[in-house]
Amino acid sequence: MKISLDYNSPIPLHIQIEEQIREAIKADEYQNGAKMPNEVSLSKQLGISRSTLRQSINKLVYEGLLTRKKGVGTFVKKAAISSKAQNWLSFSQEMKALGIVPKNYELHVSWVKANKELSMFFNLEENARILKLERLRGNEDIPFVYFVSYFNPRIGLTGNEDFSKPLYDILAHYNSIAKLSKEEISAVKADAFFAQKLEINEGDPILRRKRFVFDPGNRPLEWNDGYYRADSFTYTLEFDREV
Repeated sequence: MKISLDYNSPIPLHIQIEEQIREAIKADEYQNGAKMPNEVSLSKQLGISRSTLRQSINKLVYEGLLTRKKGVGTFVKKAAISSKAQNWLSFSQEMKALGIVPKNYELHVSWVKANKELSMFFNLEENARILKLERLRGNEDIPFVYFVSYFNPRIGLTGNEDFSKPLYDILAHYNSIAKLSKEEISAVKADAFFAQKLEINEGDPILRRKRFVFDPGNRPLEWNDGYYRADSFTYTLEFDREV
């Protein structure tokens, strides 16, 4: 894999590496789950630290382009059929578009230690202190989604913000603009906690929507998990086909 770095460029090295790997793995030789070069040898070849290289690779892992196998190495993820929406909305915007007035049933703010996944996503030391926001939201009749958000410490949130206001307006106040959202949706069974919060039976199906939010520089801002009542949430994608 050939990667060339411009050490005089204003573009950070990890972003240069990330973009070049992203392009390189589009080649046919990488389309069937090929193994990536060893991180130690690649970092030496490029004359950079392993932490800089790992920052680039972590981003591609979370985008689903690469996958790690413990004790074996990093591989290009085999291509899967996927759909990408060209725009995205916050929960408040989604509700407004449907003519629904959103209601906050519960709101909890706390400081927690980042686990391994969160540390990798935000490029932090494991167990770093990060802000966690939990919100039970819905319409005037019922709560139908439980959100759990974690925020990059570099934003500068204190935990004293008024989180009843639109979230991305709050982030913008700290000069952190939410530009890109990457989402994953899966079906899971409600455990006792979510059954109680969403007023359903334990074991009922719920939809989990993972949203990874980035700023214009592709730096991670938020990791968000949304747990929806399956009978109250429909995810619609609209595409304009080029002809």
